[in-house]
Amino acid sequence: MARIRVKAGSVTVTVALNDSRTAGLILGALPFDARASIWGDEVYFDTPVAAGEENPQAAVPFGAAAYWPPGKALCLFFGQTPYSPVNVVGAVEGDVGVLKGVRSGDAVRVEKA
Repeated sequence: MARIRVKAGSVTVTVALNDSRTAGLILGALPFDARASIWGDEVYFDTPVAAGEENPQAAVPFGAAAYWPPGKALCLFFGQTPYSPVNVVGAVEGDVGVLKGVRSGDAVRVEKA
C-alpha cells in the first residue's frame, strides 16, 4: 500500500492509498502543489489528475481521502459527506482532527511519504 504526504499550511498528514486506478494516477502525478479550499469538514485542492468516476460514493467514512472527478480535486474528510459522489482513494492515517487547522488558501504540497 503506497502512502503520500500532504502538507497544508502548518498541517501534515499521511494518506494510505488503496489499489484503485484513481489512486495510481494520483501517485503517478507526484509531487504537486496546490492551494487548499475548505467546504464544511473537508479540505480539498486541485490535482493534475484527470480521472472519471470509479465506484463513486455519495457517502464516505470519517478520514477518507477521495478524488472528486468534476473538480479534479483530492478531498480529505474530517466530518461530513461529500458535495457529490467521489472516488475513495484511501484514508488519512492518525488524527484526522488536525485537518481543522487548514485554512482556505494555505499552500499544499503532495508528495510520496
